[in-house]
Amino acid sequence: MKKIILAAVAVFGFAFAANAQDSDKATGQTAKGKWLIEANTGNAVLGTTGIYFTSQDGETTFNIGLDGGYFIMDDLAVKAGLGYGSNSLADTNNFSYRLGAKYYVKSMIPVSLDVTGTSIKDANENPLWLGVGAGYAWFIGSNVSIEPGVRYNISLNEDFTDEGVLQFNVGFALHF
Repeated sequence: MKKIILAAVAVFGFAFAANAQDSDKATGQTAKGKWLIEANTGNAVLGTTGIYFTSQDGETTFNIGLDGGYFIMDDLAVKAGLGYGSNSLADTNNFSYRLGAKYYVKSMIPVSLDVTGTSIKDANENPLWLGVGAGYAWFIGSNVSIEPGVRYNISLNEDFTDEGVLQFNVGFALHF
């Protein structure tokens, strides 16, 4: 029940942020009609569209993926992502996907809401997560931003796990 309430609060909060209108129109990187391509750090627990690599005691785990989005209105992008990962010790491969939206409050504070799922080869259960995140977009050029942030992932598949995962990540985005 607690998860459902948290998910509802996240959805209403995102809807509020998306409907909040500033008197200034977005220009530049987050304007309607622009495209976004992101590479983010990831988390091996989640199955992700992020990028990570670890190797310790003969076990190597990696993932590679990207997210892309289109700004359907000023500051609001609809996004999708794909990722592929592998774990050498467990001899597993996984395919991850993400669908969601990202809203830039004041064109510089990204707030995201998405669903991330993973298909793990030969697994009985696969994870499915509702993710809520926020951060800061530091535009270091006309087409590039660095976006550190925090994200909380709520498990939507209690047969896989009933615990949420908090993660800190850094994203790199191209805007065009």
